[in-house]
Amino acid sequence: MHYLEMKKAIGAGLLSFPVTPFDAQGGLDLNAFRAHVGWLAQFPATALFAAGGTGEFFSLTPAEVVATVRAAKEVAGDTPIIAGCGYGTAMAVELAKECEAAGADGLLLLPQYLVGAEQEGLFARVKAVCDAVKIGVIVYNRDNSIITAETLSKLCDVCPNLVGFKDGHGNIEMVTKVCTVMGDRLSYIGGMPTAEVFAKAYKAAGVTTYSSAIFNFLPQQALDFYDALTRDDDATMNRVLTEFFYPYLDIRNRGKGYAVAIVKAGMRVIGRDTGPVRSPLIDLTDQEHDMLAEVIRNAYGDGALRVA
Repeated sequence: MHYLEMKKAIGAGLLSFPVTPFDAQGGLDLNAFRAHVGWLAQFPATALFAAGGTGEFFSLTPAEVVATVRAAKEVAGDTPIIAGCGYGTAMAVELAKECEAAGADGLLLLPQYLVGAEQEGLFARVKAVCDAVKIGVIVYNRDNSIITAETLSKLCDVCPNLVGFKDGHGNIEMVTKVCTVMGDRLSYIGGMPTAEVFAKAYKAAGVTTYSSAIFNFLPQQALDFYDALTRDDDATMNRVLTEFFYPYLDIRNRGKGYAVAIVKAGMRVIGRDTGPVRSPLIDLTDQEHDMLAEVIRNAYGDGALRVA
C-alpha cells in the first residue's frame, strides 16, 4: 500500500490491534492468530495492527513479529495490516525492513527500549526507520518517547512516508498543538489505554479516530460506540461509558498490565480463547474473569457472551 493510501485509510474509521494468541506453554499460536484476524477482518475496521501494544509486541521476538505480520496478511483480505516496530534504532530499522518484506502495509513505531532521549535523538530514530522503508510510518508518542510538535514538523519535512501520529501520552495541550501545527499533513490516532474513555476529549483536540482494544471481543459494540462519536451522540456515549466502560475500567485497574490481560479475558468470555498473556504480564483471576463476564452481560445482554 502506498503511504498516502495508508494515511487515508487510518484516518477513515475505527482501528484495532488484535491480541496475539499463545498456547498453554506460551508459544506463538499462528493458526489461532489467523482465525482471530480473519474474524475481525469481517468487521469494517479501517486497519488492524499486528503485534501492537495489545498484541504484546514487547513479549515477542523480532522473528515472531514478522511471522504475525505474514500470517495477518494471509487472512485480512482488503483490511490493511500495520506492523508493530520498535526497540533501539538499529533493531527498529532491521525489523521495519523485514515487516515490509512480509507484506506490512505500514508501521507503528513504538518507543525505544528503556532509555529517555533528547529531541535530536528521537528525530534521528524516526528518520532512520522512515528512510529504511517505502511504506507509511506512524509515530507513537508515549512513555519515554515524547516527540514535540516542532520535532514532528521537522520530520514531516524530510520523511514523506511519515503519515500518522498516535498519542498515548495524554497531554491534550500537546496533542492540540500537534494537530494545529501539522494540520492535514498527518492522520491522528488516539492511543490511550481503553481509548474510548478519552475519545470525546481527543476529538475536540483534532484526533478523529483511535485504536480500540475491546474491538477484539466486542467488535460490533466497538463500532457502534465509534459511530456515536462521529455523530456527536453524547447521550449514547455517556450511557455506554456508564454501563460498560467505567465498570470495565474498575476491573482493568485492579492489576498492573491488565490493559492487555483483560482483553484476552474478554476473548475467553465470548468463547474465542486466545490463550494466556506472556510473562511478565499475568492473567486476570477467575473471580475477575467472572466479573468481566457480568459487566458485558449487564451492558449488552447474554448474546454478547455467545459470539463463538
